[in-house]
Amino acid sequence: MKIVFLAPFGMRPKGTLQARMLPLALELQKRGHQLEIIAPPYTNPEDAGLVELVGDIRLKNVKLGPTTGMIAAPFIALRMLRAALELKPELIHLFKPKGYGGLAMMSLAGMHTAGIKTPVMVVDSDDREGGGGMNELHDYSLAEKWLFAFQEQQLTRWADGITVASRTLESLAWGMGATQERTLYLPNGPLLRPQGNREKGRSRYNIPAGTPLLLLYTRFFEFAQQRLHQILIQLCHHNPELRVLVVGKGPHSEEKLLKDAADKSGFADQLVLAGWLEPELLPDCMAASDVALYLLDDTLVNRAKCPAKLAELAGAGIPVVAERVGQVAEYLEHGESGLLCESGDTVGLVSGVLQLLKDRILAQRLGTNAAKRISCQFGWENSAKRLEQFYYGLFAS
Repeated sequence: MKIVFLAPFGMRPKGTLQARMLPLALELQKRGHQLEIIAPPYTNPEDAGLVELVGDIRLKNVKLGPTTGMIAAPFIALRMLRAALELKPELIHLFKPKGYGGLAMMSLAGMHTAGIKTPVMVVDSDDREGGGGMNELHDYSLAEKWLFAFQEQQLTRWADGITVASRTLESLAWGMGATQERTLYLPNGPLLRPQGNREKGRSRYNIPAGTPLLLLYTRFFEFAQQRLHQILIQLCHHNPELRVLVVGKGPHSEEKLLKDAADKSGFADQLVLAGWLEPELLPDCMAASDVALYLLDDTLVNRAKCPAKLAELAGAGIPVVAERVGQVAEYLEHGESGLLCESGDTVGLVSGVLQLLKDRILAQRLGTNAAKRISCQFGWENSAKRLEQFYYGLFAS
């Protein structure tokens, strides 16, 4: 089958495409399908017009301009649609029902309505975009918020098939007009990286061999910052030897707020802010860690998301203490492959981390079980097989 994936943005520097779209593309290509990715590289404009290989997948970055912002949108969308149709695909799969790719798919739907033969159209959703979703987290203009909510609604209704990354998104898709028969639950799988080196990871941040290390791998915006500060204050005061390694940066410099809180509360010497890391450095950081903490406020956007970072932590075999919100309970079973608390249960989270730091046999068992569970139940190879059968079913209907 000839398939085109429409990307929401460029391959760099964001990791979203590597965490979902690219693994599916690689597995489908292994199964004998011809696949190409078309991307609008506004996140990496230096690559505009560049054709490159990502793994074994051909990726075409369309040209940008002639201007910026919403005025440029129809030009970029038209280039994406033209590049896709030039490949004569049997199926086009849009990742994220919004933005430039969303406009391209809407144009394709218009062609279909006009009686023009078009490829089968599939739309993937890995976040809630409209009300209560990503629109609330970004500084979009009112016009952009309206457009993204409209695109999410209409593309869900118009597409031949819908793939969703969480059970909440599945229910939302049904509410927007998608039928159960043309909706596929397709959660994120583990982003498998090379085995990390524990000693190397600890040496990079001057953490002694026997020192307990808690990992916070985050983008910060999924939870209230004051709550994080309270949890870390309690953990660090209870265990003065504990070090907290923070990997990631917030959209509004939330890591600086954390540093200020650490300075005021007396745990600055226990805090290690690594910032955003190149992907090749992550395995050593994960191997160096004893326990990971994963926080999620109980909001619609968090219930709808399928946390790739949590899947990555579980895939690396790190014992995780997490809040039971949305997809988290699909990934981890409490007491078997992780420790789960209700969202906002500060006492439970602190107790869970301290328990795993003390009981290393339990921690090892949970980490091992998490890696097995995420690999067996959420592996990309099995997901690609299910997606392939879903595609064939759309052609047959």
